[in-house]
Amino acid sequence: MTADRVAAFLAGDRPDDVALYLAADAVSNVEALADRDYATATDGGVLLVVPGDRGRAVFERLTGTDAMTFAGTAMKTTGHIDASLTGGECPDAGDEADEGDGAAHVPRFVFAFAEEQDESVGGLYERGDVVHAYARCSCGAAYADKWVVDER
Repeated sequence: MTADRVAAFLAGDRPDDVALYLAADAVSNVEALADRDYATATDGGVLLVVPGDRGRAVFERLTGTDAMTFAGTAMKTTGHIDASLTGGECPDAGDEADEGDGAAHVPRFVFAFAEEQDESVGGLYERGDVVHAYARCSCGAAYADKWVVDER
């Protein structure tokens, strides 16, 4: 996949697509997955940008979890997910990251989608396109983050 597809998603320009990040240890053959035309290898895994319905099905097949059920669970806890969708800060990490045990709290997978700016809704949506991201940490915690595209 070209970097343009990822950049377009992260810029909020692909609202009909979903993005999926899968850490190398979260899937059995990350190299084969990274060879797909909708995927790109990252330092720690693979990032996919796939049309919405297909992306949700791919997410479920690769993680064993329904995407929208997972999002509903993750949105109960706020954490930080990097704008690249490949990293983050688990809210359960506490001070462990400062003590050198931060590797125990890295995203195993991230599911994300973008919504176009909607001034009638107000809040974040009034300011620009919004990315919604949901992560499962290596410790098992699920958490969510959202941000205005041009503000992160």
